[in-house]
Amino acid sequence: MKNLYVGSAGVLWGLDQLSQRGHTETKLDVADLALHNLELFRTRPDYLKVAAYPPPEPRGSSLFLGEAGILLVTWRLVPSDGLADDLHARVRENVSNPADEVFWGAPGSMIAAHAMYRWTKDERWRSAWDELAEALLRRRGEDGLWTQRLYGQEFTSLTTGHGLVGIVQALDTMLDAERNAELNRTSAAILARTAQRDDGLANWPPRPRPDLAGPDGEIRLQWCAGAPGTVTAAAHYLDEDLLLAGAELTWRAGPHGEEKGPNICHGTAGNGYAFLKAFERTGDERWLERARRFAVHALEQVERMPGRYSLFTGGIGTALYAADCLDAHTRYPIMEYV
Repeated sequence: MKNLYVGSAGVLWGLDQLSQRGHTETKLDVADLALHNLELFRTRPDYLKVAAYPPPEPRGSSLFLGEAGILLVTWRLVPSDGLADDLHARVRENVSNPADEVFWGAPGSMIAAHAMYRWTKDERWRSAWDELAEALLRRRGEDGLWTQRLYGQEFTSLTTGHGLVGIVQALDTMLDAERNAELNRTSAAILARTAQRDDGLANWPPRPRPDLAGPDGEIRLQWCAGAPGTVTAAAHYLDEDLLLAGAELTWRAGPHGEEKGPNICHGTAGNGYAFLKAFERTGDERWLERARRFAVHALEQVERMPGRYSLFTGGIGTALYAADCLDAHTRYPIMEYV
C-alpha cells in the first residue's frame, strides 16, 4: 500500500524523521521514492477496507488512508507548487465529509492544513483550516460529541482515530483561545463522565456507554481505543487524576503480546506514549523510566516478530517511539507533528 497509515508514505516520512533527528542513516533517496509512490498511487490507488465496508467519499481526501497524506509527505520531502495545489484541493474536499474523524474526514485535513500553514505561512492554508473547523463545529451535537457516518454505521465515539479526543486534538492546533478553552473544558467533562474507574485506575470505552467491552467482548487498552489514546491525546486538558489513573492502568496491564504487537496504533509503543504524556504533565521521572522500559520491550518485539513495514502498525513507528523516549519528546507522530 502507499498511504500514510500502513503504506510507503508513512515509512518514508518515518525514515526522514529518524534521520533528521540523528537516530539513523539511510541510503534511500526518500524524496525520489516519495514522488514514485505518489505516481504509483495515482496509477493504481489502494484503500484500506474495514469489515468489508467501503470507504467514505471522497476517499482521496483522507489524510491517513488516501492521497492527501501521500501528497503531504511528498511535499515535505520534495516541495513544489504543483504538489501544494493538489494537496490544497484534497484538503478542501473534506469540508462536508460525513466521516467526522481524523482518518477519513475533516479533522485529518485540518492536521494537514495546519502543517502546511506552519511550513509555508501561506494564508490559503489558514483559510482552509478555518473553513474545515467551522463546518466541523457546526456538526457537533448538543452532547458535545460528533456523529460518525462511517463503514455503514452511525455512531458517536470517544477515541483518537474515530472520535472526540482525536477531533479535539485537530481543533486545538489553531482554534481561537476562547473557543478552544471552552472546547477543552466541555471535552474534559465528557471524559470525566464516561471514564470507568476502579481502585485508582481508569479506562474509557470506544463509545460513550456503561460497558467497556465492545461487541466482540474485548476491552481495549491501546492508542486507538481506550486509556492510552485518551491520555495521549487529551493530556493537556484531562483532569490530572484521570490522566494518572489511565496511565497507571496502562502500566499495570503491561506491554501487549504478539497478537497486538509493538506498534504505535494498537501495540506496546502506542501505549507507551501515555507515559511520555504523564511525564510531560507531572515532571515525574518515574513515567519517563516506564516509557523507556516499554520502548525496550517494543524493540525486542520488532526483532522477534515477522517484519511489518509501516508507520502505525510496524517497526518504523516503534523506532520513532524509542527515539522519543531517548529525547524525552512527547509529541505523537502525525497527530501532533508532521
